[in-house]
Amino acid sequence: MNKVYCCYPGGKHKALTMSYDDGKIPDRRLVEIFNRYGIRGTFHLNSGVLLTENRIHPEEIPGLYRGHEIACHTVTHPTIARCPLPEVAAEVLEDRKALEAIAGYPVRGLSYPNGSVSREIEALLPACGIRYSRVVGNSESFALPENPYRWMATCHHNHRLMELGEEFLNLHKKQYLYLMYVWGHSYEFEDKGNWDLMESFCRMMGGKDDIWYCTNIEFMDCMDDYARLQFAADNSFVYNPNARDVWISVNDDRIIRIPAGETVRL
Repeated sequence: MNKVYCCYPGGKHKALTMSYDDGKIPDRRLVEIFNRYGIRGTFHLNSGVLLTENRIHPEEIPGLYRGHEIACHTVTHPTIARCPLPEVAAEVLEDRKALEAIAGYPVRGLSYPNGSVSREIEALLPACGIRYSRVVGNSESFALPENPYRWMATCHHNHRLMELGEEFLNLHKKQYLYLMYVWGHSYEFEDKGNWDLMESFCRMMGGKDDIWYCTNIEFMDCMDDYARLQFAADNSFVYNPNARDVWISVNDDRIIRIPAGETVRL
């Protein structure tokens, strides 16, 4: 029987994604750095405060974040584990509606405001159209998320960023999938005067042939697409029911693209 492994697009086995909250003015500089080095990520916005001081204006959002993901951070940034569930649902759904009107596409990601979450909120989110949500903390790991509704990043940018980045670059065992996930707030670079940290990190990480540079939702969609592949019982062929191509490794020596809607013999 063929041995089949899931791959990232292009047959890659490493992925890098970034995640930044609050939509403040320093996002302009952060996005410019990302774009210069081909780094991609997700920006979690509070739609209820977009017109307040030091926030990215709604009219600027589509252009600024083009090529990245716009995601929820709730309307007003409450500590939601202290709120009634109907209020939490409204904070998420109204944020989605407002951001979707700006972005022009379904908004399906969330980061918990103040890192606040409960089991009840976690169970609520799928019914609100949310596919994943990021918690606060540093896993210091390159493992894939076991629970996408308690998705912990590899590190905050002020926590061992360069050290972990170098470790990630040196991962070469292709029997595993690896993910490096960095989070933070762009205004922290202003507060600490350490924009050079992100500049150095992106310069070090950008342009690598074995890394897939993705947004948070693209990573999740990739995993979901692979899970929907329909394999023959003997792994001799596979049907891809998705609207996107999916990549697999077969017997460690062949990288195969499964086109959307097609059946491919392995």
